Amino acid sequence: MATVAASYVPPAIADADSPAFASAPQTEPNVFVVPAYNERENIARLLEDIESRPALYATAGSRVIVVDDGSDDGTADVVAHYAGPLPVEIVRLSENQGPGGAFRAGFAAALSDVDEEAFVVTLEADTTSDLDALPEMLARARAGAELVLASVHGGGRMLNVSPLRRVLSRSSGWVIRRALGVEPRTVSSFFRVYRASLLRTADRRYGDRLIRESGFVCKAELLAKLAALGARIEEVPVDLDGSRRIGASKMPVVKTLVGYWRLLLRQGLRLEREVA
Repeated sequence: MATVAASYVPPAIADADSPAFASAPQTEPNVFVVPAYNERENIARLLEDIESRPALYATAGSRVIVVDDGSDDGTADVVAHYAGPLPVEIVRLSENQGPGGAFRAGFAAALSDVDEEAFVVTLEADTTSDLDALPEMLARARAGAELVLASVHGGGRMLNVSPLRRVLSRSSGWVIRRALGVEPRTVSSFFRVYRASLLRTADRRYGDRLIRESGFVCKAELLAKLAALGARIEEVPVDLDGSRRIGASKMPVVKTLVGYWRLLLRQGLRLEREVA
C-alpha cells in the first residue's frame, strides 16, 4: 500500500529544553472534548482533576465539553449538576453511538465558536489520561505541532492493564503503521491535542467521511486521515494507568479487532481505486 505523506517528529528528536518549550502564558483557549458512556463514577473525578489545574482553562474561551453517549447510569446528571469553576457544557446523544459518534458531536461543538489557533484536547472520561503530561503536549502544539499524541508506546507505559489489552494495543499499532503508512507508535489513545485549524481542514477535505468508524478504532482512522493531509504530528511519552479508573474498561476487544480489519479493508479498497 502507498505511504501517506506526513510531517512527524518522534519523541527522541523533539528537544523539550529548547527555547520553543520555555514556560510562557498560554494565549490560545483549550477546548476539552470528553466522550463519556456510563462514567458516573469517574466523570466527577475527571472534572476535579482539570479543575485543580487552573492554567488549563484560564484563557478566555476555554471550556470542557462532555459528550454523554447515551449513558443510562446518570452520567449526564453528574455533569449537569457540576457547580465548580470550570466552564462545562454537555452534549447529549439520545442513544449510544460509540466513540466515533461522540467525537463527531464533540468536535462539531468545539469548533462552533473558536478561532484557528485554539487547541482541542481529547481525553478519556475514565481519568486514565495523565494530565501532568498536558503542559508539554500543549507546549509542543504552541511550538508548531498540529497534532500531539500521548504515547504509551513511544516511551510511555501501560500500567495495571490486562495482558490482552497490551497485546491488542501494540499489535494494532504495528499493523496500522505498516498498512496505513502512519509513523506514530500510539495510534488509538483518546488523549491528544489538536490544533483547531487542522480539524477544520480535515472537515473540509473529508466531510461526513472524516470519522466513519463508530468504535474505538475511530482514533486510528482519524490519525491516518490527518497524516494523509500532511499534518505535523508529534508524540509525548505518557503512562496510561488502569488503576486510576473506577470500573472496567468500556473497550470491547472483539468488536475493536473487527473494526481494525474493516478500516484496513476500506483503506485498501480506496487505494486500489486511486491506482486504477
